[in-house]
Formats: sequence, C-alpha cells, structure tokens
Amino acid sequence: MSRDVPSSLTDLARETFGLVSRALDDQVDGLRVEESGTVVQVTGATAQVEGLAGVRADEVVRFEGGLLGLASNLEPGGVGVVLLGSAPTPAAGSSVRRTGRVVDVPVGPALVGRVVDPLGRPLDGGGPIRAAERWPTERGAPDILDRAPVSVPLETGIKAIDALVPIGRGQRQLVLGDRQTGKTAIAVDTITNQRGRGVVSVYCAIGQRGSAVAGVIAALRAHGAMDHSIVVVAGGEEPPGLKFLAPYAATSMAEYFVARGRDVLVVYDDLTRHARAYRELSLLLRRPPGREAYPGDIFYVHARLLERATRLRESRGGGSLTALPIVETQAQNLSAYIPTNLISITDGQVYLSPDLFRKGLLPAVDVGRSVSRVGGRAQLPAFRAVAGPLRLAYAQFEELEAFSRFGTRLDERTRRDLERGRRVREVLKQPQYRPLPVADQVAVLFAAGQGVFDAIEPERVAAAEAAIRRRLGDQAGDVVEAIERGERLGDEARHRLLELARAAVREILPAGGARGGHGDA
Repeated sequence: MSRDVPSSLTDLARETFGLVSRALDDQVDGLRVEESGTVVQVTGATAQVEGLAGVRADEVVRFEGGLLGLASNLEPGGVGVVLLGSAPTPAAGSSVRRTGRVVDVPVGPALVGRVVDPLGRPLDGGGPIRAAERWPTERGAPDILDRAPVSVPLETGIKAIDALVPIGRGQRQLVLGDRQTGKTAIAVDTITNQRGRGVVSVYCAIGQRGSAVAGVIAALRAHGAMDHSIVVVAGGEEPPGLKFLAPYAATSMAEYFVARGRDVLVVYDDLTRHARAYRELSLLLRRPPGREAYPGDIFYVHARLLERATRLRESRGGGSLTALPIVETQAQNLSAYIPTNLISITDGQVYLSPDLFRKGLLPAVDVGRSVSRVGGRAQLPAFRAVAGPLRLAYAQFEELEAFSRFGTRLDERTRRDLERGRRVREVLKQPQYRPLPVADQVAVLFAAGQGVFDAIEPERVAAAEAAIRRRLGDQAGDVVEAIERGERLGDEARHRLLELARAAVREILPAGGARGGHGDA
C-alpha cells in the first residue's frame, strides 16, 4: 500500500493540472483585445481623441453611451473623429474604443419601401430591417472595361426632358436651379414614372426640412412609388456627419441591386447642402480652407460619389445606376464653385429658370442652358426623329421671340414661326404627378412640329393634346406598340398620327375657333 500512494497522488496531480490547463485555455480563447483612447475635446460635430494608435482611416469608433464616430483626421498627436449622431454627447475624459470596421449599411430587398437614416436605421416605424448583408458606404467605382455605353432611355415622363434633354440608364444628369423652381418636383415625377418598369429608385434627402421630406414621402406613397423605392433621410436637424454620409450610404444600397443586374435610379437632394456639411466638418477638423472656405478635396468628394454611377457590361450583369444629383444656385449664378464642379463631373444638366417659373411655364426647363451629353443615343428611334428637329426649332423660336420684343417689323414667315413656337411652348407645359408614356409624347410633339396646333389659340393647346392622347390608344394601338418596341416611325405611321391629330384639333375647333390651316403636311 505504501508504494501505491505516491502513484495515486501523481495521477491526481496530473488530472488536476489538465483540468486547470483546459480551463485557462478556454478563458484565454474568450478574451478579446480592444484598443481604447480618451476624448480630449468635443466641438459640436467632431471630437479629438488620444490613444488610438492603430486606428485606420474611415474606421468606426464607439464612444461611451454607444454613439458612433468616424475616424477622419489621423495625426501624430491624436485622431479627429466625426460624430455620427448628436446624443449622447461624449464628454472630455470619457473613453472611446475601436471597432475594427468601416461604416457599413444594410442592403437588400428588405429596404424597398422603407425610410431609413444614413446608418440604415428605420425611421418609418415599420420595425427592424432584416437585411442579409451589410455593404460599406465607401466602395470603388467600376473599372472602365466593366462599363457599357449608355443607350437605354430612362423615361422621366416629362416632355421637356424626354424630348429635349434625354436621360439614359447609367447617366449622371445634374438638375440645378434657384430655390423653389421645381427641382425636387422633377425628381419625384421621375421616380413616379419608374413604376412598373423594373427600376429601383433611391431618394436621398440631405439637409432638407422635415416637412419637405414628409411631403415627398407622402407623394411617393400616394402614387404607388414607394413599392419600388428606398428613402434615405439625413434631415436639416441632423449633425453634419450624417449629412455627409447620406449619399454614400444611398449609393451602396443602390449598388446591391446593380450587382444583380437591376436598373437603379438615385436622386441626391441636394449636393449643395452636402458640400456645406463637409465644409463645416473640415473647418471643425482644422483642415486648410480653399475657395469659398470649402476644403481642397471637395471636388474629389463629389467625383468619387458620382463615378459610381454607370451601366455595366452584360458580362458583369448588365445593371445600371443612374444618378440625378440636385444643386441649388443663387441668383442664377451657374459659375459658382459647387455648380461648376458638378457640371464638369456629370454628363449634362437640366437647368430650371426662375424667370420661366414666375411666368407659369412649368416645368421651368431652360432649353438653351440645358444639355445632355448622351443625347439622342438614349432615345427611342421614333422619339429621336420627332425631338431632334423640335429642339432646334424651339431654340430658334426663343431667339426670335427675344428679337421681336424690340418692336421691329417682321415678315410673314417669321410671324408664323413665332406663333408655332408659342404653341410648342404650350405643349411642353405639364402638371406635376402626370408623367406621360413615350408614345403619347411622340404623338403630341409630332403634331406640334408639323404645325397642327397652328389652327387653334394657345390656351386651347392643352385640350387638343388631351384629345390626341384619347384617340391614340383607341385608333392607333399598333403604332403605340411599334414605338414602345423601338421601331422607327415610318411614313405610314407618320400619316396616321398626323390625321389623328388633325381630327382631334377639329374636335375642339368649334370651342376655340380656327386661326388658319392644319399644318405643314
């Protein structure tokens, strides 16, 4: 027995040592190393932090209380952090920890029909968003070899734009003008017109009043557009960090669908407020100011955002991301810093004139200052044949009208051109929330270009247009289908449209009174 005791003690010791070792191993495996720092100073929308030696650029950090921040300035003496919220406000001396990840947002079909903030948190009271994936807000633009030419139209349903300043899927088309000239109205009409076309729409509100955003959301719901839309809101009361993040978050949400071969429309409303938010952050972070106190990289801030809009090649899925950035001008100054930057980045612009707006010529699209660098390549063949000559004729009319104000005597041909131009201008008028199908636009604009409306007073043009649209579906359904299929407008189709328009004008002549013939043809 005396020999067995040491052996038993040895076995017991070994067993105890094994249990302790395994317990320690389990404890070590559960440990997590975190790097923390200390808040030195808080200046409203930013904070200076010390101690985060290993933090990376654009990494998310977490303050006491759960507030998130974005590491922006990496300096030897500390880190400048942009606050992604306003409460709870961090205090000097409180701790801040690294998270090891960049800013990301939920993406996927679960977001469609929802209203969220730039971090993907719901704002509509519809419950949590159960997204399967999260994508970073900062993503690289597609390579040149992955891009395809812009050739498929994105119909806005607005005659003045679809005819004279066409937009293609994958294009970046700037919408600019003074405040209260109808910029948001054009964006909302464009989103509404995508219903049933398979286009996902993302509306990004940056620095807007809460009542204005609520009005847009109500309009989208009323016209059934929220079924294919995502609304990202960083209101005017939000800190500048969220305003700066909003368009990048909205683009990442859109790119999820692009990667799966879908066509997506993104509206940034507006990038003027986005630039101001970035200027505020840069000044608080003590970055050197440049022109108009904007930092030197403000061009890059918008360029890296808008370069993500493109149409992909079929080998990459064939999806497209169309961008409609909105910019506010002051006193019709198109040469201001931010507007000129964005004009040089985008593929064209739609300029809304306050003078036209005051005259009631809505939408107030200034044809002379608006341009699409994609042009007719993004129009259906029938639309291109009708709209091409019309744009030139309308531009000439505006010059003639300005010249005629001097009271000079005009010959008969010039007077006839002026009368026709006034009727074309009436045709281009369009109420909000009434986008038109392509075939209806082609029929009405073809009639205007052929002088069919010359026989009636300008105030009767709207009634004649409505009569043409009523007859079009009943009497020329095959022509409508041919236009929508992308076929050219042949001689027979032209003749049928012309006769249909003449009959519609005769329908209202007893009420309006005749002024002359029934057109050129």
